[in-house]
Amino acid sequence: MTQPHATHVTPSTQDADGTPAGRAPQGTTPAHIPPADLRATLTAELGGAARAWLDEALDEAAAHPGSHGPISVWELRLAEAGRRCGPAHADAARVLVLHAAHADPEALTRVYSQGTADERRAVLHALPHLVPGPDSLPLVEDALRTNDTRLVAAALGPYAARHLDPHQWRHAVLKCLFTGVPVGHVADLDRRAHADSELARMLADYAAERTAAGRPVPEDLHRVLALTEPARSSHGTADPHGKES
Repeated sequence: MTQPHATHVTPSTQDADGTPAGRAPQGTTPAHIPPADLRATLTAELGGAARAWLDEALDEAAAHPGSHGPISVWELRLAEAGRRCGPAHADAARVLVLHAAHADPEALTRVYSQGTADERRAVLHALPHLVPGPDSLPLVEDALRTNDTRLVAAALGPYAARHLDPHQWRHAVLKCLFTGVPVGHVADLDRRAHADSELARMLADYAAERTAAGRPVPEDLHRVLALTEPARSSHGTADPHGKES
């Protein structure tokens, strides 16, 4: 899906086995789609029973936001989402429940730390809709330390693009290359990589290491390396001595 009102909400970010797809375009995950558009799209795709469950879960979360006792009722709904809405729509359903519950950084941290990998991924997708500042960066950092490629991909959405510092962000891009996560999952890649000479150096070093070891250089490395080049002059390409070609 390339627009909020296209047919599928989440399958385009995953292959049939649940791993990240070959090169997912920007804007295809629940992290990129405004919750109102996400709900409209998901509602149109769900069958009657699943749609009724989603409406009830969202109304319940909106009526009882925050924490109530050891576990909130909306947190139980997160665990049910895959069974009720199906794996293809579970991420979107969970993000909508978190949004309806106005989950704050404390609640998101609790869900992330206690939840399954699927629930953790949903928390990461929900961050740009719920946390305006860098309060939840520790969740992104934790996901980037894992070898779960689906968590790594989810961690690099719009929230990470806004709040990861340059050092962390560069290493996150390299993490994608190490683990085989397509760089198409990295939100705002073009802007953040543009004219980044330090990232270019790191990529060149990694490519040299791979070549020296007789291993192939990932195609995505060349894609990102091209993005690090500074803009060319409209009158030609300036060389280091001030001349133009």
